[in-house]
Amino acid sequence: MSLRQLPEIRADASIQNARWEVRPDALERFIPHAADAGDPETITIYDQIGVDAWTGEGVTAKRIAGALRSIGERDVRVNINSPGGDFFEGVTIYNLLREHKAKVTVRVLGVAASAASIIAMAGDEIEIAMASHLMIHNAWAVVVGNRHDLEQAQDALASFDGSMADIYSARTGIDRKKVASMMDAETWISADAAVSGGWADRKINEPAKPEGIEAKQTRTLAVAEAAFARAGLSRSERRSLLKDLTNSSGTPSAAAYAMPGAGDLAAALQRLQSNLT
Repeated sequence: MSLRQLPEIRADASIQNARWEVRPDALERFIPHAADAGDPETITIYDQIGVDAWTGEGVTAKRIAGALRSIGERDVRVNINSPGGDFFEGVTIYNLLREHKAKVTVRVLGVAASAASIIAMAGDEIEIAMASHLMIHNAWAVVVGNRHDLEQAQDALASFDGSMADIYSARTGIDRKKVASMMDAETWISADAAVSGGWADRKINEPAKPEGIEAKQTRTLAVAEAAFARAGLSRSERRSLLKDLTNSSGTPSAAAYAMPGAGDLAAALQRLQSNLT
């Protein structure tokens, strides 16, 4: 186990016909950048949590478990820049880091939102860079089914929210009811607020990396894919629509760059659906 006594997250319940989605506002703040190389004791989490439906990439518990096995019983540093993603993958990664037998230092180098913020709480020490943010909210999923399925999903999500509130409260010392209220409101926490509020131990003088062309392309496609998924489109339908947002080389077209957020993407979805029917 790590040096700090952190509670375990139990997420035994499952939700049928559910899909975990990254919130659009988290994607809009996410600035992808390349992983650091050459440091065998550093784990990088620079992508969505779980397998991304569009790219097939993402950070999985299997990858983190393999990295920890390679590191062995040595101190580990975990660099995070992620908009979140799959709740269960995030819980598993949190528990893996929590059980590491040496010191775990987490460094937030951009954004640690949703499931990524849970992973961040596994650090014995948490550092956050200038202009970086944490984001906490209630578990967020798309569920399809009858009323019994939805009732089961509601109960499961409430349990997950309670587990997350326990983790945040234990790590920060903030009253659990206040943490739950912050989750209800979906709260973004700046670097200064994170340090003063107990969400991080110190601020590091390393600004978030600027957004380059490739990073902007990645984020644009991720925002589009999330909007299409919330509209209820299948994976194959989403891929077909995303092709209309890209040019022949597979990079976002000028039309895609003109879409800064989910609202514009929703309108684009309607136009694209009309064109395909």
